[in-house]
Amino acid sequence: MANRVCRLLTLLVALVLSFELLAQPVSPPVISRVDPPNWWPALPDPMLLVYGRNLNEAKFAVTGRGVRMLRSQTSSNGHYAFLWLVTKEAKPQNLEITASNPAGSAKTAFALNARRSAQGRYQGFKPADVIYLVMTDRFADGNPNNDEPEYAPDAPRGWHGGDFTGIRQHLDYLQKLGVTTLWTTPILSNGSMPDSYHGYAAIDLYAVDSHFGSLDDYRHLADDLHSRGMKIIFDIVPNHIGVQHPWVLDPPAPDWFHGTLQHHDHVDSDFSALVDPHAPNAARFDITHGWFTDGMPDLNQENPLVATYLIQNAIWWIETAGLDGLRIDTFPYVDRAFWKEFHRTIHESYPELTTVGEIFNGDPTITSYFAGGVSHDGIDTGLDTPFDFPTYFALRDVLVRGKPMTELQSLLAEDHLYPHPERLVTFFGNHDTVRFRSEPGSNLAKLKVAFALVATLRGTPEVYSGDEIAMEGGADPDNRRDFPGGFKSSTHDAFTADGRTPEENEAFNWASALLHLRKAHEAFAKGGQQDLFADSSAFAFLRGDDLNHGCLGAKGPERILILANDSVQPHQMELTTARTGLESCTAFTPLLPATAREIKGTADGKLSISIDPGVTIYAVQ
Repeated sequence: MANRVCRLLTLLVALVLSFELLAQPVSPPVISRVDPPNWWPALPDPMLLVYGRNLNEAKFAVTGRGVRMLRSQTSSNGHYAFLWLVTKEAKPQNLEITASNPAGSAKTAFALNARRSAQGRYQGFKPADVIYLVMTDRFADGNPNNDEPEYAPDAPRGWHGGDFTGIRQHLDYLQKLGVTTLWTTPILSNGSMPDSYHGYAAIDLYAVDSHFGSLDDYRHLADDLHSRGMKIIFDIVPNHIGVQHPWVLDPPAPDWFHGTLQHHDHVDSDFSALVDPHAPNAARFDITHGWFTDGMPDLNQENPLVATYLIQNAIWWIETAGLDGLRIDTFPYVDRAFWKEFHRTIHESYPELTTVGEIFNGDPTITSYFAGGVSHDGIDTGLDTPFDFPTYFALRDVLVRGKPMTELQSLLAEDHLYPHPERLVTFFGNHDTVRFRSEPGSNLAKLKVAFALVATLRGTPEVYSGDEIAMEGGADPDNRRDFPGGFKSSTHDAFTADGRTPEENEAFNWASALLHLRKAHEAFAKGGQQDLFADSSAFAFLRGDDLNHGCLGAKGPERILILANDSVQPHQMELTTARTGLESCTAFTPLLPATAREIKGTADGKLSISIDPGVTIYAVQ
């Protein structure tokens, strides 16, 4: 009897609560925003993320010719809705999205835009190119009107005022240097955070940071580059966002992040567990699930909603600005399965576009593990190339830390680990490292050797803005000093020969000569590499086609011989030419410097060469 009474009371309470819920007023839906803000027919069908209120009980509809909605999904608090549209067969047009419930409806427009011509866009970068890395805030202030309110030019981690206009004003300088491709650090809005001038803590993945200019300003920069036959690379950060992003306190889905603001793991940067087939998942977990910093929440790419959102975001930027490449930040910190789908989708729409991933590690067995073109653990990431961090570390070890040149030769012998070593992006410094010129033991002569090796080794060279004028700088943020001449506080103008110091001019002229030499000789763009000699201070290698055969006369493949001497004295080396790319070669014409010593072949198949300190480059026939 007591159980029956309890059941009746429970039923009565449930009925009362149901009537109370029904009696509560229903508020009409509100739509405040849609990501992405527009789309294009013929690209992959979009998933829209709708922001607003009272969306959880709404029914959604889309109005447009040749467009339909597959399904929808809403968040429990009614702040978000996901809509899957089919648009591939539609024509450019303005759609109308409607959210309705018994209390009313909300409508918003959504544009399907016509695609611009692909001519001169989505080109990808190749070994024939030279990439120039610009930290936008620290390069040049071309429009002081966008400096406020966080403008703090004297703060090492503050906003200094650099912008897209400042970059556009110095494209002639980049071309005179020999640059073909511009890579800027992230341009997405970082909001009012006082120390996010670097761009790696986004609060809106569809907005340009107002400190740099507008979306139109960025598109004008891309168009200016393309009109000059140059290219542009976008720095993308799918691993994390900034802690001020609205998602952090109100995520679109419960597992939108790995952890929460209050409870999350911290990142582990020891990538060895990722490549170890015997490591337990516990050893890998914090690499892909830990927060990069407490101010950079880690996105959960294992959630299909997050993965689709991030892939679409990349496509939107590529299409909007006509991008040629993507630099992918913190690549190993994201699960490899995401990268497989990311690259499959990107390359289906943009087959020539190139991606380069940051794997900050000096071990080629680790760096190569993330390269696309081969499967590891059953997954091919699809990444076109990693940055060549192992060569970066080897160059610094050899040139400023006293290790022998044989260390560099041994490192290059590990190229067999990569599916495409010729694609590697080589460099001797970037915005995350101490400036080469400020390393203990460095000097201008060693900087010139570093430039020559990066410009002539296999791969695509990258130059960090300011290294071409021997800029100094210690650890972050000192390595991110303002480019001299780009700001009203500058003491001199290093954008011009007359404004540069003697050392700046010597460095610039050397770098420019190297990069223009590289452009003039196809052996650097398409040729292989053959290492001929290495000892404690010297390294000799050959660039060109068909290096398994010797010279074939004036009509044979081009050969370029590079001789590097890191000592302060002339160095004697003996090269055996038999069964190398130098066999039967008799003419050695100095290309750089033009006053280099002449070399003559000998009948016994050996070359005895005395090389001056520095690097000498010869054309060989």
